[in-house]
Amino acid sequence: MAAPVPVSEADLAFHGTASMDGGKVEVRLTPRNNGPDAVSDASVRLRWSVPLAPAQQLPARCAREDERTVLCGTGGLAADTTGEQLRVAVRLEEQPSEFTLEIDTAWGGGVVDKDRSNDRLKVLVLDTGDAYAF
Repeated sequence: MAAPVPVSEADLAFHGTASMDGGKVEVRLTPRNNGPDAVSDASVRLRWSVPLAPAQQLPARCAREDERTVLCGTGGLAADTTGEQLRVAVRLEEQPSEFTLEIDTAWGGGVVDKDRSNDRLKVLVLDTGDAYAF
């Protein structure tokens, strides 16, 4: 019988802000790996409670998953480091007075994350132009 393969463990976290002004939304997100192991690659899922406009100009490392969802690569993260800030600007299909944004790890590079409380987040964003922190 083969010895069990050790499983890498990391604690991915996302922090940032989201704002809306007249149907234009900006999300600024910074990934962090609290360790103990490195993450070879990761991606984050951003899901709006309302549909996005059909045409978007997303950053190179982002792609549409469906009418309300964008996936973005955050790259590899060494243990106890912060990654590069990701800025995602989108237009909503309509101009709601508010929406909910869900932030979630889509891919964690195959590591186990036992604390999902800091990488599965929801933030309510009102059409005020103010930045709402998560």
